[in-house]
Amino acid sequence: MAGIELYAPRKPRHRRTWTAAALPLALVFMLLGSVLAAFPGLALGFLTPQGASIGWQGTAYTLFGFVFIALVTLAWVRFFERRGLREIGFNGQGLKRFLRGYGVGLLFLVVIVGVIWGVGGYGVEGPGAFGGADLMTALVPILILLLGFIVQGSTEEIVTRGWLMQVIASRHGLAWGIGLSSVLFGLLHAANIDPSPELAMGVTNVILFGVFIGLYAAREGSLWGACGWHAAWNWLLGLGFGLEVSGLNIEVTPLVVDLTTRETLPWWVTGAAFGPEGSIVTTAVLLIGSVVLAMRGRSRDHGVQAA
Repeated sequence: MAGIELYAPRKPRHRRTWTAAALPLALVFMLLGSVLAAFPGLALGFLTPQGASIGWQGTAYTLFGFVFIALVTLAWVRFFERRGLREIGFNGQGLKRFLRGYGVGLLFLVVIVGVIWGVGGYGVEGPGAFGGADLMTALVPILILLLGFIVQGSTEEIVTRGWLMQVIASRHGLAWGIGLSSVLFGLLHAANIDPSPELAMGVTNVILFGVFIGLYAAREGSLWGACGWHAAWNWLLGLGFGLEVSGLNIEVTPLVVDLTTRETLPWWVTGAAFGPEGSIVTTAVLLIGSVVLAMRGRSRDHGVQAA
């Protein structure tokens, strides 16, 4: 299959990382950036020597610490590949596309949580921030973590959809670009909880999310919307309803309502320990969304054939 440049035309001076090197390099970017972020986190007391976050402040630091991963990735793009931000998807109409993606991400999550709640998968454990006695105290971590999730979600999109998917697609075509980057993205979440059926379903859905958001970015011809979508999903999931984000729980008062998972329904309905991302409801929504994007993408090609 012919290669395709997803976000901007390739210029003669640009280098392309070989696919066989790109996959392990993506892991190197993540690992090296995490190590660089750990040193100030330990010095400031936000992280334990084992790498665990201390309180919501530690979680916020961990999210903002993803900027080190972004910087490592962008350094490779700039100094080895001789490319800029436009070539990895940060092109025109950034604010408009980001906000549109953010809104769509919120809508998708509300639908998924609403369906699971509607069939009896969740119970109300407590009120949200607006039902408490001290609204401002509750809102401070929610708003700080909102910014943190923008950094974290955007960084993961830079590595996987902005850089890796584009590198692979430029040589082998969009299908390979989406497929390989999505599998790697899913495997990055494979150690979030203990091995279990919930983990298997959760990782499968994370891979499916990679397919959906890869199609979203390719169809839009930009990374901005994917960054917004990803950031909104993670923030509202963990901070809106108090549910697990890929198996991880944030101990703060949620914005909307504090939900708890009911064990009266099968784990594959609620996602159990992995959270809604391990639910069959998420599978259905992402499958439908992916099919819609794939069908619409056939009539609207934003890419250009690679040289």
